[in-house]
Amino acid sequence: MRIGHGYDVHRFAENRALILGGVTIPYELGLLGHSDADVLSHAISDALLGALSLGDIGQHFPDNDDRYKDADSIKLLQEVCRLIEEKGYKIVNIDSTILCQKPKLKNFIVEMRKRLSDAMNIDIEDVSVKATTEEGLGFTGEGLGIAVHAVCLLEKY
Repeated sequence: MRIGHGYDVHRFAENRALILGGVTIPYELGLLGHSDADVLSHAISDALLGALSLGDIGQHFPDNDDRYKDADSIKLLQEVCRLIEEKGYKIVNIDSTILCQKPKLKNFIVEMRKRLSDAMNIDIEDVSVKATTEEGLGFTGEGLGIAVHAVCLLEKY
């Protein structure tokens, strides 16, 4: 078995969609990034890659490569899962925490879990997504952006 930890952060920006776990969240701001800036999918991808010492998403999908401009991060996650499978591992579970003052995300959690589980081809029961505020502290608490921590457990098959 192998464990991995992923962390990602993106700043809020105007004229961008807010996409988390492949779900478009209605909000006046989106996240700034080369791809669609889906910070949740990015953190999970990094956890998966890290578990097998495969680097991070920046190495696999660099922000100076136009092929990934506005890329759908769910598709990038699917590519990461292909690499995991190629190495002979399967995902046992994912646990993630979104750090976000606004918007409130509780009504979107189940849909995020479904999109992520579909992308990773695992049961929704094996994908945990939680959201918390930071009580007004730090850049996420001040509403400047969103951060995500994710961990995974992989098993050799």
